Amino acid sequence: MVRPSSIPPARVVRLRAKLSPRDVGVLASLHRVRLLSLKQVQRLIVVDGSPRARIRRAQLMMTRLTELGAVTRFSRIVGGVRAGSSGYIYSLSGLGQAVLNTSGPLGGRRRVWESKPYFQDHMLAVAELYVQLVERHRQGQGDLLAYDAEPANWRHFTGPGGELVQIKPDAYARIGRAAIEHSSFIEVDMSTETLPTIQKKSQRYIDYWRSGMEQQWRGVFPKVVWLVQSQQRAEKIRGVIGRLALDAQALFSVGLLGDGPQLLGGTEQGAVS
Repeated sequence: MVRPSSIPPARVVRLRAKLSPRDVGVLASLHRVRLLSLKQVQRLIVVDGSPRARIRRAQLMMTRLTELGAVTRFSRIVGGVRAGSSGYIYSLSGLGQAVLNTSGPLGGRRRVWESKPYFQDHMLAVAELYVQLVERHRQGQGDLLAYDAEPANWRHFTGPGGELVQIKPDAYARIGRAAIEHSSFIEVDMSTETLPTIQKKSQRYIDYWRSGMEQQWRGVFPKVVWLVQSQQRAEKIRGVIGRLALDAQALFSVGLLGDGPQLLGGTEQGAVS
């Protein structure tokens, strides 16, 4: 991959002049969530016209951005060979980062790589949650006030022993509904982590809550929402939460991934002070 810092400025300027506002919207979305399938791009960016016309226009747009070098198209196709070009996965290229004048959500370098399928699936699940929240926002079913994926949502704090600790949610969301803001740290669980790892992560959130840093910064502590693929997995994670300190169990909520948008904007997902 060509690093953004090594790309000639004149090349960046030339490319910017060729991009439409819709093109820039694609790059900004990829900057936010790292990976998007072509269908997700269409749902986010190309929202007018018949379904067939929307997909076709999204295909042409992404082919053009790939040829311009602004995005990278992965060799893997989501949904198998029968999905065709509608199943392509895209990421922001080094040139695309330079066009946005950034090399990552926090200004650090970001690599574009052919990651393992399970990691791609996880990132696409986080992206899908964002796409659904945007769609609900358009339909008036909750105002999407913020959605930060990794690493823009990472938090740093001093642990109980004086050590520097990080929490790394898959996403942070803030949704306004009926004059109430619902904020959440989101963990998208694909059943790849052990229950001891889930417990360790949960304890880290508890330590962060007890530090008071988030409350001082934002006034509230977000709900920690575990989104899972099955009821069986949900029960296992609820069992882990049930073994945590009693005063901290209310910090957490567990639900199905398919119900994520409703859970994040519902009254039961209010922030914890």
